[in-house]
Amino acid sequence: MSRKPKRAGDTTACLGQNRAWSVNCLVPMENFEKLLAIVRRKAVYDRNNPWYSGPESYLQGLQDEVEEVIEEIPRQRACYLEDELGDLLWNSLNAVVALEKERGIRLEAVLARACLKFEARLSGIEAGRSWQEIKDEQKQALAREHAAGASG
Repeated sequence: MSRKPKRAGDTTACLGQNRAWSVNCLVPMENFEKLLAIVRRKAVYDRNNPWYSGPESYLQGLQDEVEEVIEEIPRQRACYLEDELGDLLWNSLNAVVALEKERGIRLEAVLARACLKFEARLSGIEAGRSWQEIKDEQKQALAREHAAGASG
């Protein structure tokens, strides 16, 4: 039975006593910030990386990793599933950072939009509305926002 982490670096608390492989366990947001810093380092490396062909490199990787997550779920091997989910997060963050560079997208804007979008959806379904109804309204609002930006 695993316990909650008591301090940064308490890998037993993060991964459980029976896991042989360990990582430096930090508070979740610290881990996110650390991963993002690694992703930004990778973006610098990608400038001269022959494998890199733009955000599509990571978007294709996302598709591949989704398949690996789906394959791993029924195997009930938590450490492998965590590893594959980490690959999804890695490719997602790398795609956003690549799009920052190529399309002017900002990670902060992506996170803010996601918070607003899903807070509205969850609050709506908790109040008895349908997810699809809320989603349709959000799509219309997004279309209006785009039209206003395109004409202004």
